[in-house]
Amino acid sequence: MRTALALCLSLFALTAAGASPSATGASPSDLSAEQIARNVQDRDTGKDSRAELRMKLFDRRGRVRDRALTLMTLRRPAGDRSLIRFMYPNDIRGTGFLVWEHPQGDDERFLYLPSLGRVRRIAGNEAQESFVGSDFSYEDIGGREFDDYTYALLDENAAWTGPDGSSRPAYRLESRRKDKSVEFPRVVSLVLKDSFVVVQAEVYNRRNEKQKVYMVRRLQQSQGIWTVMDSVMTNDLDRTRTELTIDKIAYNTGLTEETFSRRELEGAGK
Repeated sequence: MRTALALCLSLFALTAAGASPSATGASPSDLSAEQIARNVQDRDTGKDSRAELRMKLFDRRGRVRDRALTLMTLRRPAGDRSLIRFMYPNDIRGTGFLVWEHPQGDDERFLYLPSLGRVRRIAGNEAQESFVGSDFSYEDIGGREFDDYTYALLDENAAWTGPDGSSRPAYRLESRRKDKSVEFPRVVSLVLKDSFVVVQAEVYNRRNEKQKVYMVRRLQQSQGIWTVMDSVMTNDLDRTRTELTIDKIAYNTGLTEETFSRRELEGAGK
């Protein structure tokens, strides 16, 4: 499954737009596990988006580090684009992360570190490593390859209890990595039936231990698009957590491909 914010980030809930249950020719109760996963990947999130976010990193002693960043995304038939820029604090300011998705090939991920003054390509075997010291991985942020996983529907009558105490129907979907040697080969997600937003995900390591848990803490509509406004990723083994909050977001702003070039990535630090 691709992006955002892919566990889901459709983790950031800023992924490509596309299919719906009616587009697949099936009602929600008739969907297969793969169709559900496709709908998570393809749900409507506009042509492009701009967002301002805050990230809080908590270590095992409860100490916190604050970060501020921007996220821009662009939907393209030939593969989506996304660009993250860190604005605060000074020790990470200018760091940028660029993702080029390729529907028929491996995605490309580039990290710009101002201290090195150059762009570093993130290799496929690094995709599950920590993203700039957070509890999210590069593939949590930059997206998963749909065909790298197999899917199983564990429960078609699950439910998600939202922060306001209300209950919404959901699917419980399992995603298993075909390459079982990766650090996190299995994810079990709760997917809302009415919007195909991933609102919870349990991430299992090679020992089949539940190591990380992603949870949505605030979900709302912005310009008619369901958007994860506040979420958290906890690492139960390391006893750390990372919180992500969207302060401002706008869809369909008129972004162009030029915004997502390697030149622009390096410009994040200037």
